[in-house]
Amino acid sequence: MTFPVQIGPSTITINRDDRVLVCQPDGRILGDEDGFFTRDTRFISGYELRINGVRPLLLSSAPIQFFSSRFEFTNDALVDIDGPIPRQSLALRLDRTVADGVHEDYDLVNYSRRPVRLTVEIAILSDFADIFDVKHGEIVRRGELNTRWFRSRGELRSNYVNGDFRRDLIVAVERSSSTPQFANGSLVFVATIPPKDVWHTCLKWLPVTRSSRGLVTLDCNAVDASLRKVGAKHLPNVSVETPNPIVDRAWDQAVRDLEALKLEDPAFERGVFIPAAGVPWFVTLFGRDSLIVSMQGISGFPEFAGGALRRLSELQATEDDPERDMEPGKIPHEIRHGELAQLRILPYQPYYGTHDATSLFVIVLSYLYHWSADPSLLRRYLPNAEAAMAWIDRFGDRNNDGFQEYRTRSSHGHYNQGWKDAGDAIVEADGTLSPLPIATCELQGYVYDAKTRMAEIYDVLERPEDAKRLRREAKRLYDRFNDKFWWEEEGTYYLGLNGRREPILSVASNAGHLLQSGIVPPERAERVVRRLMAPDMWSGWGIRTLSSDHPYYNPFSYQTGSVWPHDNATIAGGFRRYGFNAEAAVVAKGIFDAAERLVGQRLPELFSGLPRVPASFPVPYLGANVPQAWAAGSVFRFVAILCGLHATTDADGSRLYVNPALPDWMPEIRIRNLRVGGGSLDVHLADGEVEVLSNTSKYKVVRAPAPGPLGPRSPAAPES
Repeated sequence: MTFPVQIGPSTITINRDDRVLVCQPDGRILGDEDGFFTRDTRFISGYELRINGVRPLLLSSAPIQFFSSRFEFTNDALVDIDGPIPRQSLALRLDRTVADGVHEDYDLVNYSRRPVRLTVEIAILSDFADIFDVKHGEIVRRGELNTRWFRSRGELRSNYVNGDFRRDLIVAVERSSSTPQFANGSLVFVATIPPKDVWHTCLKWLPVTRSSRGLVTLDCNAVDASLRKVGAKHLPNVSVETPNPIVDRAWDQAVRDLEALKLEDPAFERGVFIPAAGVPWFVTLFGRDSLIVSMQGISGFPEFAGGALRRLSELQATEDDPERDMEPGKIPHEIRHGELAQLRILPYQPYYGTHDATSLFVIVLSYLYHWSADPSLLRRYLPNAEAAMAWIDRFGDRNNDGFQEYRTRSSHGHYNQGWKDAGDAIVEADGTLSPLPIATCELQGYVYDAKTRMAEIYDVLERPEDAKRLRREAKRLYDRFNDKFWWEEEGTYYLGLNGRREPILSVASNAGHLLQSGIVPPERAERVVRRLMAPDMWSGWGIRTLSSDHPYYNPFSYQTGSVWPHDNATIAGGFRRYGFNAEAAVVAKGIFDAAERLVGQRLPELFSGLPRVPASFPVPYLGANVPQAWAAGSVFRFVAILCGLHATTDADGSRLYVNPALPDWMPEIRIRNLRVGGGSLDVHLADGEVEVLSNTSKYKVVRAPAPGPLGPRSPAAPES
């Protein structure tokens, strides 16, 4: 391809931790969805720079690192007290970096042949809007907003108060070549610049949510600094080398994206990291998202799995609150920190309206144990896992039919509470909305997987009777599910059962998740695979969320016809689990082909489900989060699938099974710093052979499929 496809609007977004700055290519902040955000509050809603009353001319701009950006300007024709200032005789560079706050460097160079006297005006507006109001375009001021200029300190302070909710913004001037003033709502500097000389000033934007103490920004000239240099604890350097440059670049971009999305909440516990779901709207803890990313990246970044379990276990529900869809044992959906959440106008402190996160919590605990060989994890989180299983049995089955259903009890709750949680995501054959409660098919697979893994946990903890009980329950669900959900005419599974306990006759990608969970009998697996790869489901770039033959199909929708990289990675893992290696490689190739055509080989949250034809490219979905955690994590997952990586820990020891099925477009791969068992591995895979280059872990590397029968544990699962 000779051109890259831009995903999303032409804005520049930089972020670090939960601080996000979204601006126009010329640096302006225009309201709408622009702004400087943290803790779900927009601290800066407007920004504009003028020189002698005129906006400078943008030459170029770009993000440099995920936390920094640079803007290069020159001037239009200006006039000062000594006469004309020719066009393009000034150079202005604006650098921005994000840490606890934003650091701005202004460097204005005079290339004319005489001194110039310029008035530099920087207008900064604050609305302290809640992120939900910003996203919906309905800004409501509920409290009091005040701004004061402190001349002696060179600080502009704005504060917003609504009852117990308070936010403050400090804009501090530092290292300025001229004395700052404040007039007409703008910071004003009078700059007298000799020929070839430089005028400089720094601004710091410091958002205060609790205490201004300890808020720091990066220093000058830090736009291209390394993470180590700027004091960030970065993820380990897990790298791949292949003959396919697109795979290598997509991997490197995915690592950078997860660095950008890494969250540490010092108010909770330092050194505990979780992935934010996505920028700009989901820079917070999401139960489902953090757990899915933990599974995707377990072989490279186990810190996310450890952080997700640590954080979510602390937030696991212990009481019943209908307005928050909260019940004892349930794992939360999301937590928010803005005005609407803190004042309980919206139920997000936290909100529990997700069904699958509770099953996924148990699954991720099993993953982390198998990849770490640390039984203390099982003992530490056993009460949480047992509470999760109790929720599944008591509250997860809302109509006592033996299957898992969801139904919101909240006045602000999510109608749909599976991974497809858009309000219109689950539809009947005629396109009408399925009535609640809804039992989507993949929820049954997740619970089956969770029960099977919980039985293994009981085995490790020497509780054989509990292990037998869980296996009986899993087998009972396996049989009942395959009797009730199988759709013989289509050769796949019903999307779900609706509130009338009738099958939802819609062909969707959800059935692919069943293959990963192992709930599909081997004799049915091939039909499910073929149905998912049929032309109405396979776009050429990936598997669609809904069949293009469905009357409700829309390629530009969020979850009824679009293509999601993480959905495809999950499905490809299921293909590989049941031995459909070629099909798994086709799905991986489609997603990597899409990455090849996107800017920076960065995968977005989703893209449109239009069919792939000659000279086409993946068409963006408006509003997709970029970067987005499980889109980035899908790159790691696809590589693990093709390599056939599967870790096990049992009474016979710890082993890493490697069962490569590398396609011709990626005939070999070298993985460095593969994380397992408190150590790491370097491996080289080629021509069906596995070469261990180094091994500092306690795991034995075995060139073979992972053992175990299809059903509860299948032989070719790429990850444990």
